[in-house]
Amino acid sequence: MEEKGHAHVIGLCGVGMSGTALLLKESGWDVTGSDAECYGPPREILKRGELDSVLRLSYDPSNIPDDVTMFMIGRNAKLSPEENAEVRAAHETGLPIKSFPEVLGELTKDRDNVVVVGSYGKSTTTSLIAHILRHAGVDAGYFIGAEPVPSKALPLPAKLGSAPSFVLEGDEYPSAHDDSRAKFLHLHPRDLVLTSVVHDHVNVYPTYESYQAPFEELLALVPEDGIIVACADEPGARAMAEASGKKVVLYGIQEGIYRASEIVYGERTTFTLLKDEYPVATLETSLLGRHNVEDIVAASAYVLARELVTPEALAGAVADFAGVRRRLDNIAPASQVPVFEGFGSSFEKARAAIDAILLHFATRQLVIMFEPHTFGWRNRANLTWYDTVFDGASAVFLAAPALQGANTHDQLSYDEIAQRIQDAGIRVEEYDSENVDAVVAKLAESDVVLLLTSGDFEGTLDSLAQKIQTRFPTS
Repeated sequence: MEEKGHAHVIGLCGVGMSGTALLLKESGWDVTGSDAECYGPPREILKRGELDSVLRLSYDPSNIPDDVTMFMIGRNAKLSPEENAEVRAAHETGLPIKSFPEVLGELTKDRDNVVVVGSYGKSTTTSLIAHILRHAGVDAGYFIGAEPVPSKALPLPAKLGSAPSFVLEGDEYPSAHDDSRAKFLHLHPRDLVLTSVVHDHVNVYPTYESYQAPFEELLALVPEDGIIVACADEPGARAMAEASGKKVVLYGIQEGIYRASEIVYGERTTFTLLKDEYPVATLETSLLGRHNVEDIVAASAYVLARELVTPEALAGAVADFAGVRRRLDNIAPASQVPVFEGFGSSFEKARAAIDAILLHFATRQLVIMFEPHTFGWRNRANLTWYDTVFDGASAVFLAAPALQGANTHDQLSYDEIAQRIQDAGIRVEEYDSENVDAVVAKLAESDVVLLLTSGDFEGTLDSLAQKIQTRFPTS
């Protein structure tokens, strides 16, 4: 990477962008940045990482410092040179312009990188591996594409660390407007954890074969002394790993060298971790749902296969892991009506969150607040998702589909989505962001609420949780 200088980050409030900016700052770079808005986890991340003071909430060429030596620019639809004057001005300087995965790869290319990839489970599994290592005293570096609940081991979503190990969440989405390579192809893997290969991002990968292609490229990058830890229970991941010709370690709940048995779900779930059908450790977690047990087994399989921690240290770390924000964390802890936030950016992620709530709150009525925010939920090719995704819910409060990038794909309307959900036998109510009180008034004390969005319900997410807690206080 270039000699340390001044990096200006356009699109600083993206989750991946903010995490990479933290690593640049920790590496000794001066960092400034801009964005149109800042909400959700990045807002707090920038504050705790002492980067909030350098953020300009506008796009304007005047934001660019005189002493800038490099630009890092996001892939958001608003960040193309044709539409954004600040981005256009950056290109006119002739200075290096990089994407965040390109910068991330350059910062970590000399480390022992384990890259966690897949259609789902990436953020939690990455966080777990980093937490397990650091909890056990290994000062591993890490980059997580979400915000772990802050802890001593994981104070921020990204840290350089001083040990050789670096744990990276990798994403198959394209890197930049002028770089169609999948982000994870920049990350120099020694090892991989492959959670799943289920067709996603249909606006970029219209067929399953086109979706598999970047994963095949990534698997080919693993060196001869590397390992691929893959989910035995997910057919796509297992098939691709076994066809790679590399050393494969399989994990799962039903099958795998490492697997979970004797699972007892509850406020704290316990299970026995097996290796080759012999007990290795008894693990306990506060995380909800079967999918989180699977992620714990994935992380355990990696650290034990590489002999990075002892089974005893693993058990202590897993018990202490508080989870990842927006991955089924209770955001109204003082409410009689539990309120959980699930990321829900795809069918599989939404379904995993719903199944977890149904498993742990079987006696309550499940009410889902849903915002079709990602391209996947708004794309007409995925309309059939709505036929089954909300099975088990008593009602869905539907927010308006996001409009950003609507002209880049075949965008569904609110009425089309609502009708499809109703046709599946689920009651649909309007999520009125102008009148959150009216939404909360329709809830009952016997409900459990699940929020599903990768956005923030048009700025009302925090107030929604607070209003539910106010209406249904625990005392």
